[in-house]
Amino acid sequence: MIKANDPELQSWIPVGRDSDFPLQNIPFGIVVPPDGGPRAATRIGDTVIDLYSLAVNGLLDGPGLDPDLFKREFLNPLIATGKHSWRALRDRLSDLFSSGNPVLRDDTVLQASALMPVSSVKMLLPVAVGDYTDFYSSIEHATNVGRMFRDPAHALLPNWRHLPVGYHGRSSSIVVSGTGIHRPKGQIKAEGGDWPVFGPTRRLDFELEVAFITGRGTELGSSIPVTEAEDYIFGLVLFNDLSARDIQTWEYVPLGPFLSKNFGSVISPWIVTLDALEPFRVAGPTQEPEVLPYLKVQGNRNFNISLEVFIQAERADAYRICHSNFHYMYWNMAQQLAHQTVNGCNIRVGDIYASGTISGPEPGSYGSMLELAWKGTKPVSLPDGSTRTFLEDGDTVIMRGFADNGRYRIGFGEAVTRILPAI
Repeated sequence: MIKANDPELQSWIPVGRDSDFPLQNIPFGIVVPPDGGPRAATRIGDTVIDLYSLAVNGLLDGPGLDPDLFKREFLNPLIATGKHSWRALRDRLSDLFSSGNPVLRDDTVLQASALMPVSSVKMLLPVAVGDYTDFYSSIEHATNVGRMFRDPAHALLPNWRHLPVGYHGRSSSIVVSGTGIHRPKGQIKAEGGDWPVFGPTRRLDFELEVAFITGRGTELGSSIPVTEAEDYIFGLVLFNDLSARDIQTWEYVPLGPFLSKNFGSVISPWIVTLDALEPFRVAGPTQEPEVLPYLKVQGNRNFNISLEVFIQAERADAYRICHSNFHYMYWNMAQQLAHQTVNGCNIRVGDIYASGTISGPEPGSYGSMLELAWKGTKPVSLPDGSTRTFLEDGDTVIMRGFADNGRYRIGFGEAVTRILPAI
C-alpha cells in the first residue's frame, strides 16, 4: 500500500468532503506567490503549500532532494529524480500535514512562510513540454465521428481496433488553465462549394481529454514494454484540445490535423500523480479482436474518473453539457505509451500524451460539441435561452474531473478556457 493513500489520514488543514484536494491527493504544480518567483507547490483543500519554503527549512530532508529543485520555473527537474523520489516526497508531505504531526501544525512562523490561500497565487504551466502526442482512443467518439463523416455501417477504420491511433501535435501552444484562446483562422471549404475561403473558424469546438505526463526518458531506438509503461508516467491533467472543425475537414486529407488543432490546448495546473489514483483502478472495455502481444495488458489499467464539461456564456451561469468518464477509454495509457515507443521513438521527461476525446455511450456523455450537437443538426440549449452548435466568442469552457471512493475524492480542479475573438 502507498502510505500517502491511507484513507484514514486527516489533515490539520481544513478540507471539505467535496474538495478535490484532500490529504490523499498531494498534486504538484508551479505557482507564483505574491512576494516571490516561481516555485513548486502542492495543495490541500484551498491552501497552497510552497515546497521550496519547506525544503530550505529542513522539512523535506527525508527524500534527499536538493531544495533548488523546488525553485524552478518548471517541475521537469524534480520529476526527473524518479518514481522512488516522487513516492518518498508524497509520503513525507502526507506525514507532515497529518493531523497528529505537530512539527508544522504548531509552528505559526513556518506556516506563514509556506502556506498561502489558493486565491493569492498565480498558477503557471507545470512542465516544459518537449513533445505532445494526441491519441484517438475512445471507441464511442471514434464511432460517432465515423458515422457522421463516413458510412455509418463502417464507422471505424480497419486499423482502429488494432492500435492506438495518434498524431504528433504542437507542444508550444499548450497553455495553462485560465489562458484565453483566440478564434483561429484558416481555409474553410463549405459543403457543395467549389473553392475554399479564408477566415475565422465557424465551428470552434472543445475536446474533453485527460493527458498523462512522462517522468522518465528513453534512448532513441529503445522501446517501453507495456508491462513497464506505468513506471514512466508521473501523473495526469485535464486537457481541452480545442479544434476548428471546418478547417479540419478541409485540411486533414491526407496527413491529418494541422492548423485546426495547433492554435491552443489548455491543461489543468495541478498534476495528479498516478500513485494518488491507484485506488481508483477499474477494468477497461473488452478489446476485440485480440491485440498483438506488445499491446497485451494484465489487470486493471483504466481509472474511474468522473469528467464534466460546463459552458458559461457571457453574463450567464455555467451549465453542464457533458458528463463522461475516463474508464470508457478503449486504449489505456500503458498501451498508448508502449505503442508510441515500439518503433524506437525516444521520450523525454515532461512530454504530454493526451487521450483523445472521451465520449461515453449516451448523448449526454459525448465529449465534444461536434457530437453533442451532432454536426450542428441538434443545437444544445443553454439556460439563458441561447443555443450552441459550436463555441461562440465570449464563451468559457470549464472542465472538471475527480475520482471518488465514498471516503474521499481525488480531483484535478479545473481546466478553464475563454474563447476570444479572432485577431
